[in-house]
Amino acid sequence: QVELVESGGGSVQSGGSLRLSCAASAYTSCMAWFRQAPGKEREWVGTISRSLTTAYSDSVEGRFTISRDNNVNTLFLQINTVTPEDTASYYCAADTRDYYAIPCPQRRETRDFPYWGRGTQVAVSA
Repeated sequence: QVELVESGGGSVQSGGSLRLSCAASAYTSCMAWFRQAPGKEREWVGTISRSLTTAYSDSVEGRFTISRDNNVNTLFLQINTVTPEDTASYYCAADTRDYYAIPCPQRRETRDFPYWGRGTQVAVSA
């Protein structure tokens, strides 16, 4: 079992930046960020492997950066040039399996990740 705790959310003005963190209680292999805007389905933001290979959704490519520090089991999401469309709850997701049917950077479905945090809210004002 792995517990994931997100932090760093809050209110930010359009054009600003924010850095989210996700602390894992134990070893994780593949990790990802998802987000869910009010009234919408949860959507994939990006994925990072333990070897630091990343993949991003087209909607955030170039503005969001995912990183991780394996020494402290922590995942990060740097969000730059925010827009009101980035307003959402942001969720950290993880797996502990080193082998899975889908290579880590290609995982972008909620079913690909067995462990989830409770989310941290980001509100962007115009």
